Amino acid sequence: MSVEIIEKFYTAFNNLDAETMAECYHQDIRFSDPAFGQLKGERASNMWRMLCESQQGKDFLVEHSQVRMEGEIGKAHWEAHYNFSQTGRRVHNIIEATFRFKDGKIIQHDDVFNVYRWSKQALGTTGVIFGWTPLFRNKLNLQTNILLTKWESKKKESGS
Repeated sequence: MSVEIIEKFYTAFNNLDAETMAECYHQDIRFSDPAFGQLKGERASNMWRMLCESQQGKDFLVEHSQVRMEGEIGKAHWEAHYNFSQTGRRVHNIIEATFRFKDGKIIQHDDVFNVYRWSKQALGTTGVIFGWTPLFRNKLNLQTNILLTKWESKKKESGS
């Protein structure tokens, strides 16, 4: 069952179907990745909603593989191909994901990727110079969370 949930999650992501992705998450979801840091509950689902909305009608592709269970832990390899919105630069991000489950849903989702590799692609020279530093990672977390907060506020104001 857990492998099927992971498959459903990534198929929905490739289809930019954030609501199906959110349905795979437990209400007490804990998500983490190098770009956003730690997100909990509805905020984690909203991150996917924001990302999917931002990629509608664009050259976006998610490929997933190696979906498996290792005891109680789900694992998957996935790769995202997209244009980074701030620079227009093409990114090919390679991510390793781990999952824990509760009540037939994902309760914990941790994505790991090479921030320096990502920053060089997304930001060019700036990423080459600063992308390896802890300061860059902290600034990235701050900026992505500000974007998410603004997106959530806009959605709340519009009633959607």
